[in-house]
Amino acid sequence: MTETLKQIGIRIKAIREISELSAQDFAKSINLDEETYLKYEKGEADIPISVLSAISSKYKVEMTALLTGGEPRLSAINVVKKGKGLNVERRKEYKYQDLAFNFIHKKAEVFYVTAEPSKEIPKHFYSHSGQEFNYVLEGSIKLFFDGKEYILEEGDSVYFDSSRNHALTGLGDKPAKFLAVVL
Repeated sequence: MTETLKQIGIRIKAIREISELSAQDFAKSINLDEETYLKYEKGEADIPISVLSAISSKYKVEMTALLTGGEPRLSAINVVKKGKGLNVERRKEYKYQDLAFNFIHKKAEVFYVTAEPSKEIPKHFYSHSGQEFNYVLEGSIKLFFDGKEYILEEGDSVYFDSSRNHALTGLGDKPAKFLAVVL
């Protein structure tokens, strides 16, 4: 259990308590079972970005506030220099950098993602409301989407309904890098 997960769990619990909801009702409101939700709240399990996005959207809380405890401050422009995005390390196969972390009331989450190569089918598939756009910058990825597989190479992109089951892995012998925009 990392300190970061514990802190995110504390912030999620605070949102639930402010909303005067039981753990069961809060979990249901973001399409989770209570047992899984409580693991997130206690910092005992890795929280998918899709869950953080659902909480952010449903309870009108900036994702930056969930991740860091700080509030975004910019409302006109947010410049992020190379390598200076907010690191969001959620699971070992992905590394996220939030590229719009300091912009308030954003309409999309924008991430620079590094995906480690793997020959295995992902253990976890995700679905969340909205749409997603991915653009491969380096390497290649395999996208698992709604029971089908797609190979995307440098320069390829995909736009999809993110309410359907999806996951991806890097291919080859080096990490793949891509831009992910979640709407």
